Amino acid sequence: MRFVMFYHSLVSDWNHGNAHFLRGICGALCRRGHVVTVFEPRDGWSRANLLADHGEAALAAFARAYPSLHSVPYGPDLDLGAALDGADVVLVHEWNDPELVRRIGEHRRAGGRFHLLFHDTHHRSVSDTGGIAAFDLGGYDGVLAFGASIRNRYLASGWARRAWVWHEAADISRFRPGEPDVAKDVDLIWIGNWGDGERQAEIEEFLIEPVRTLGLAARVHGVRYPPSVQARLTAAGITYAGWLPNFEVPSAFARARVTVHIPRGPYVRELPGIPTIRVFEALACGVPLISAAWDDVETLFRPGRDYLVAADGAAMRRHLGALLDDPVRARAQAERGLETIRARHTCDHRVDELLAILRSLAEDDRVATPIM
Repeated sequence: MRFVMFYHSLVSDWNHGNAHFLRGICGALCRRGHVVTVFEPRDGWSRANLLADHGEAALAAFARAYPSLHSVPYGPDLDLGAALDGADVVLVHEWNDPELVRRIGEHRRAGGRFHLLFHDTHHRSVSDTGGIAAFDLGGYDGVLAFGASIRNRYLASGWARRAWVWHEAADISRFRPGEPDVAKDVDLIWIGNWGDGERQAEIEEFLIEPVRTLGLAARVHGVRYPPSVQARLTAAGITYAGWLPNFEVPSAFARARVTVHIPRGPYVRELPGIPTIRVFEALACGVPLISAAWDDVETLFRPGRDYLVAADGAAMRRHLGALLDDPVRARAQAERGLETIRARHTCDHRVDELLAILRSLAEDDRVATPIM
């Protein structure tokens, strides 16, 4: 089949975690013989910031890391008819201009012979309901939501007629344990962006203070950290190392003895059951993980076995001390997390789920228009 996708960016993961999963899905589809074309806006903010900070060399590094993945940058002059010509499946990410979302739906309603799905991977269904409600999804077959709580909001609000849960997952062709003899150069690594500071208190409680109190060697990667926060990290003995291309994350995890997960507030408070992709990637890399508390209502993992849960900063300090002092325990926990990823949460699993959804849509079409 030919898949056509409209996403914010494939080539840039600068403050753009959705690129991680997209790359894994595209790779998995291509390995199965499908044809994939990704369109991304030429002036998208993630791509623009990546070029401003790191230049064309960053795009060249992506091309070397993913030689089989390519995107088509587009501008206002995009010929939508040509872009959709021959498509069997079209996926449109929620981080697209509402007018483009509407035009693609109109193309489908006007006789487009493809299945059309809207993909939501953000908390805006609770933090910006007006923005989500503004999308015209009348021509879409349904919504792929990266959590049941988001799927339920689409259905309850009448934003879509159908919606399916399609969680993110790890691309295990790239995210896998490092070699056992790799030297550990830090005790703890955290990879996460500052964003709009919506988890400032949590970063202080679950990262900065435990590292300072325990005297750990720690490193943080991410973007948009204000100078004042960078200074706070330095004062706690944490090395702030800036942006790290996501394809280099496995080697960074391999050099750390433990990592932590600090979920964003909107997911904890209003969208339970949705971890960020960093949980999947960390466990896939076989690094012991301690997470600030979040409610795994969809039983994606085995909390307490695949990763440890810290209800507060004191618990985070206890867990960190226990794992760092007991390498055998840490290794056993990492192996359990890796087992769960490989059994349930790879990009190949998600492609299987997507293809099952498409088969159900094809069956619905066949029943709706029986052959005479």
